[in-house]
Amino acid sequence: MVETVGITKSFASLKVLKGIDLRIEKEEVVAIVGPSGAGKTTLLQILGTLNKPDSGSLKIIGVDPFLLPDKERSFFRNKHIGFVFQFHQLLPEFTALENVMIPLLIGGAKFDKAERRAKELLDYMKLSNRFDHKPAELSGGEKQRVAVARALVNNPSVILADEPSGSLDTQNKDELHSLFFDLRKEMGQTFVIVTHDEQLARLADRIIHMKDGIITN
Repeated sequence: MVETVGITKSFASLKVLKGIDLRIEKEEVVAIVGPSGAGKTTLLQILGTLNKPDSGSLKIIGVDPFLLPDKERSFFRNKHIGFVFQFHQLLPEFTALENVMIPLLIGGAKFDKAERRAKELLDYMKLSNRFDHKPAELSGGEKQRVAVARALVNNPSVILADEPSGSLDTQNKDELHSLFFDLRKEMGQTFVIVTHDEQLARLADRIIHMKDGIITN
């Protein structure tokens, strides 16, 4: 599903990733843990094709997206990779429904199809009474469920989550963790989660430990 070979990345003289070999299977839930500065977020950005490695290769469903022209890589990212961030990254001027529709519309879907799919996912997230609410009108847990719905809307090959429960209280955190595993069971989703949350990491199928730019296990 997702495979890296020899990924390296430096910023000026600082070598952040020092040769990352990683394989993630379909429907696997993987947690990446390690101290600040270990390279976790940089690795996640490369897996998400948001940042290019200095060397090494990445394959997602057998395709190396860094060999694609920029426009095709953007299309590939939109179709095959979903993102969930710590602070939601919802567009404040749009409603919950519109935020979820955006990736489909960017991919060229017709408005009616995008709206129908977004409503289905928000219903699944128990947010059918929040379609027309803007992010400022939603609780932290509701915002994160909207963000998860947005990540799912194109039925991506993999969802990448960067500290997804870091800004949530205990109840919403537990609900979000349960949601990830429900989505794996019911929708066949694959998750790669960068987290400092030990509870979430222990729930994962596999924990990958990083330190000083390398995988240590």
